[in-house]
Amino acid sequence: MLNIKKKDKVVVLSGKDKGKKGEVLDVFPDKGKIIVSKINFVKRHTKPTQRDAGGIREKEAPIAISKVMLICPKCEQALRPKFDKLSDGKKVRLCRKCGEMIA
Repeated sequence: MLNIKKKDKVVVLSGKDKGKKGEVLDVFPDKGKIIVSKINFVKRHTKPTQRDAGGIREKEAPIAISKVMLICPKCEQALRPKFDKLSDGKKVRLCRKCGEMIA
């Protein structure tokens, strides 16, 4: 089970965007990568089509999950979540620092 999901807030630990925070847009668990908003921008040269004029476009590229860390929504600190089971058997993520459940 991954500890990072869509719409989580994360902070980048290493690389050219070190220290920047963003929201997870997409997760690729089989590749071990995620796409974070406004992080790891790359330029792509696109050919013109009937719908699009083409040109140089900037977009977010995938980044390794190991290079980011989850941010607790309550205490706003980077953390490695703790996993726990509720009484109904559902698995949840908890903040190790403040004990808050992470949705």
